[in-house]
Amino acid sequence: MFKKLFKKDKSNEEIFACVSGELVQLENVPDPVFGQKFMGEGIAIKPSNGRVVAPVDGEITLVADTKHAFGIRTELGEEILVHIGLETVGLKGEGFNVLMKLGDKVTRGQTVIEADLNFIEKSGCNTIIPMVVTNSAEDKFKFEWENSKQVEAGETKVFTAKLK
Repeated sequence: MFKKLFKKDKSNEEIFACVSGELVQLENVPDPVFGQKFMGEGIAIKPSNGRVVAPVDGEITLVADTKHAFGIRTELGEEILVHIGLETVGLKGEGFNVLMKLGDKVTRGQTVIEADLNFIEKSGCNTIIPMVVTNSAEDKFKFEWENSKQVEAGETKVFTAKLK
C-alpha cells in the first residue's frame, strides 16, 4: 500500500545544483557554445567551492579524459553534461580529482569531481560551471526553471524536466 502512495512520478524529474554558488542564466555564460545553447538547455553556477556533485540520481556516461567534465544519464532519459570552467580542457586534467568512473551509478549530492578553483583561476580560466541537458534538442522535455540566486550542491532544485 505504501508503494502506491509514494510511487515515484516517472513523467518528471527534479534537477539540483551540481555545485554550491551563485546561479547564472545560461545566456549569461561568456562562451557562445553554452551561452547560445548549442550544447542544450540548462543553467550555470559561479562556484563558491570546488566540490562538484551529481545533480540527480543516474549513471555516469562520460568522464572527460581531461577531467574537466562529466555526463550523467537520468532515469527519465535526460543526458546532463556538467562542464567545470571555460577553456579548462587546456589544463589537461591538472587541478581536477575525479572520484567516479564511466558506468558508475551515482546518487544526487554524491561528489563526482573535486576542482581546485584557485588553480583554475590562476591558469587564466573562468570557473563558471555550465550544466546542460545535451539531448534537449530532441524536444522530449519541457523545463521549468527555478529562480534561486544562491544554491547548495545537491540541495537546491534548479529546474524540473517533464516529459512532453
